[in-house]
Amino acid sequence: MKKIYTFLLAFALIQTAFAQDTLEIAKKSKTSIGGRPNIPSDLKFEFGFNQLNNRSEDMSIRFLGSRTFNVYYQYPVSIFGDASGFTMDIGIGLGTDKYAFKDDQTLYNNPALGPESSVLKDITDVLGTNINIKKNTVAANYVDIPLDFTYHFNKANYTKGFQVSVGGKFGYLYESHTKVKYEDAADLKRQVKDSQNYGFEKFRYGLSVKAGSPGFYAWSYFGLNQVFQKGLGPNGTEATQINFGIAVNVF
Repeated sequence: MKKIYTFLLAFALIQTAFAQDTLEIAKKSKTSIGGRPNIPSDLKFEFGFNQLNNRSEDMSIRFLGSRTFNVYYQYPVSIFGDASGFTMDIGIGLGTDKYAFKDDQTLYNNPALGPESSVLKDITDVLGTNINIKKNTVAANYVDIPLDFTYHFNKANYTKGFQVSVGGKFGYLYESHTKVKYEDAADLKRQVKDSQNYGFEKFRYGLSVKAGSPGFYAWSYFGLNQVFQKGLGPNGTEATQINFGIAVNVF
């Protein structure tokens, strides 16, 4: 996963250098102010919280522990004319969603349903009662393709002013795992990480809404498909996903 993040960052830096060279050439040629607005590529870091909608009461999750982090590289393309205020922003990136279930519970494979399934269990039923649980999370990692349609209120300069966007994203689950940190009866620190599918849907898709400045904005995502495969998730859940938070656009 670190290699993927490194590749995205390196790719973004190359694009930044190319954009800077192009800008210098434009300055030397003294392009008029009335020309095409300078629309840079965007490297976005989205921070927020991850919640389950339409879930059963016995699948309660801790708000602060259930977080989401996305890093997306998007390239805005002007539509309806250079000064229309509208851009189509398409890109690629990685998304990580974490679920922190309450009452020291986490996901385990359900042998009755096969390898791609899960059941919600007390951690102490599996690891023993003489432990002190420090942290337990379930992580789902995706390769995402975001697509946003953005309206820029400052039509003369898309890098300034307020902007709003509606769109969506399509994602593919490439890895999921549980992680439990605890202390045993001898006060030794332990960590158990188990990578499995846990019944997660391989693909996800949904709608997104964003609003703010080019450098800082609020965002939300509403999943249109179920988080888990039908009949293979914990407690037969049909839960969908809701994410929201804030983001920074580094260039």
